[in-house]
Amino acid sequence: MPSPDPYRVAVVCLGNICRSPIAHVVLDAKLREAGLDDRVEVSSSGTGGWHEGEPMDPRAAAVLSDAGLDPTRHRARTFTIDWYAEHDLILVMDASNRADVLELAPTVAEQASVRMFRSFDPEANDPEANNPDLDVPDPWYGGDQGFRDVLAMIERTSDVLVEHLAQQVPPAERPGAS
Repeated sequence: MPSPDPYRVAVVCLGNICRSPIAHVVLDAKLREAGLDDRVEVSSSGTGGWHEGEPMDPRAAAVLSDAGLDPTRHRARTFTIDWYAEHDLILVMDASNRADVLELAPTVAEQASVRMFRSFDPEANDPEANNPDLDVPDPWYGGDQGFRDVLAMIERTSDVLVEHLAQQVPPAERPGAS
């Protein structure tokens, strides 16, 4: 029998206005396409609270809009210790975010729920190693191409991530099944 609680995934970057909101919107869309949106919930946050309550960076919103995705619902949130109890999987965008998130872990056991987002990227050289190759680069200081590159990286990684999540959640209950 399927669990009544959805599997909860958090994507975390620094300010929650570029990388993690892009990942949130893309992952939501891919889960919907895969028919998993009723069993997997996605949220995003940043390790710093500077942008709390703000919409995503206009450049991030533009690349999502250009891809046919809706960036308008996002408001920046800050990662806190409570996110461990509220999420089954915490995906961080870079090694610095990983260190910040792990520092807040209430116990070593909770640290096991933290993974690098790109550990699911088929183009990452060594998904098991904690190296810069697993970082999603922060496009904040660059131009528009950096945001397009991050979107492409997030899209291909999300494809594999959705396959992984399909293995983590029970199958949908079919109407009339007993």
